[in-house]
Amino acid sequence: MPLDHFVTLGRSGLRVSPFCLGTMTFGEDWGWGSSVEDSHKILSRFIELGGNFIDTANFYTRGHSEKIIGEYLKKSVKRRDQLVIATKFFSSLYTGDPNAGGANRKSMIAACDNSLRRLQTDYIDLYWMHCWDRYTPIEETMSALNDLVSAGKIRYIGFSDTPAWKCAEAQMTAKFRGWAPLIALQIEYSLLERTVEGELVPMASELGLGITPWSPLKQGVLTGKYTRENHGKAEAGRGEWVEAALNDKAYTIIDELVKISKEINSSPSRVALAWLQQKPGVTSSIIGTRTLKQLDDNIAALDVILQPEQVEKLDELSKPELNFPAQFIQNAGPFGMGGTTINGVKNDANPLAPKSDKERYEVAAR
Repeated sequence: MPLDHFVTLGRSGLRVSPFCLGTMTFGEDWGWGSSVEDSHKILSRFIELGGNFIDTANFYTRGHSEKIIGEYLKKSVKRRDQLVIATKFFSSLYTGDPNAGGANRKSMIAACDNSLRRLQTDYIDLYWMHCWDRYTPIEETMSALNDLVSAGKIRYIGFSDTPAWKCAEAQMTAKFRGWAPLIALQIEYSLLERTVEGELVPMASELGLGITPWSPLKQGVLTGKYTRENHGKAEAGRGEWVEAALNDKAYTIIDELVKISKEINSSPSRVALAWLQQKPGVTSSIIGTRTLKQLDDNIAALDVILQPEQVEKLDELSKPELNFPAQFIQNAGPFGMGGTTINGVKNDANPLAPKSDKERYEVAAR
């Protein structure tokens, strides 16, 4: 699939590329990342290849990421409308100011205006709540977001890193109030983070939210750069984030990614991205790159076709432990479906259900 084979995001008509360019690495303010010049080259390459979906946040490199994108839009893009620019609010850039962050009306409107200024644009295509603000009523957040849509400052809204039950409350509130609905959900999702399959992924499917996974390569852990053989020797730009993810399970998955990549003449990162892209509900995975080489390698994952047995093996090795009741329900709960096949899925029989004709007769007679 080429990068310019667009897909609609959630239950909306917004067309986005199957990969989204993540720009958390734009700017060297955090001690790692891409220079302004390299960031502009990455943007140019992504757009040249057909990509139109760009994701950032107000606090990425302390606002520098948004500024880098804004400077690029002003100098290099003929039509601002050809791109889908997404950014986020929530994080505070002013220590000690209680209203400089969060999802209340005051902080959100100020954050939006500042993002518009840094991005040098009149509107934001997709505005994300970066994280759930447990101190602000969800009605206030959704009302303020709807007002920003009505004012023309933003076009669509989405949630990131928010519990499924709170997303559902927000979506139902918007539906019954006639406010702009959520169209997308941004969550961490990869071979090393699949717990979202318990609640968040089914919720997104039910409520019409397109999923845009962040960290699909788990901070670079799934690129094949880190192996059992070089454990403790390969330097990680993101330090503790990478080291915390390198355990026996991770190395087992990495071993399999390396094996499959050799079988299909590809790379571990492409295999990991291809596996994620075919997961139900996933619309556009967010790829964050520091170099053009990384960008090209990641985009090539759209052409990778995994065999069913390869997907099955990766599924098996990365199978998550889901929170209650997800695993319980997945295992058919206490009732089961009587060993029937429904929608092509074979359901387990209830071990406590009647087995013989005599037992069934006795049950029917009650």
